[in-house]
Amino acid sequence: MSTLVFDIEVVGFLWDEVDEATRGYLRERERDPARRDAVPERLALYPGLGKVVAIAFWLVEEDRGLLLLEGEREHADAREWEKVPHSKILRGSESQLLSAFWKTVGAEGGRKRPRLVTYNGRGYDGPVLMVRSAQLGVAPTRNLVPNRYALEQHTDLMDVLNFQGAMRDRYSLDYWCRRFDVESPKGSIDGSQVGRAYREGRIEDIGEYCLRDVRATAELYRRLAGNLLEVFGR
Repeated sequence: MSTLVFDIEVVGFLWDEVDEATRGYLRERERDPARRDAVPERLALYPGLGKVVAIAFWLVEEDRGLLLLEGEREHADAREWEKVPHSKILRGSESQLLSAFWKTVGAEGGRKRPRLVTYNGRGYDGPVLMVRSAQLGVAPTRNLVPNRYALEQHTDLMDVLNFQGAMRDRYSLDYWCRRFDVESPKGSIDGSQVGRAYREGRIEDIGEYCLRDVRATAELYRRLAGNLLEVFGR
């Protein structure tokens, strides 16, 4: 079974594009005034209120990546991408990106479905991909949020390093990369800046950030394989 790491980047809808009832509902949910005021800038965190602009993969066994990035499709097949070594890029519409994602993680032509690895993929990436695909009428090929203890289907490293809820606090990918001597994925932007970068037209910067994140997650997975992951019955 191959091991496929994935990560996504989402841009929230514009606040004025959201219906009034939903805007009021989201504000009412937040008791803290500062969080309430920040709701319009945090729409990417709410299910169904953002679009997927980048999906990155890293194939662990072959140590290579693939970036699906919003943009006009110029080539039918992925091309080499010089921004991140050992990676390729494929541009397309959001629906095309989602369709390519489900094709990649599914089972076609008799091949086995890959083991999926993420960092917070059970809590964010998986649900977002499944909800957004449903909104756009793109059929999924597998459940991205299966039994949390069945790591052979989806290994969420945040869940593992949180000891599946036993630890009270959760830490960032960057934090754990530094603990295990993995090169930090931090670059010119971070997750909080994706919306602004998108509005500025810096779509390739978003793609590079996403691909570097997924490469770091793959390396963190390698460091945990054969030791900590074995405790969880991988």
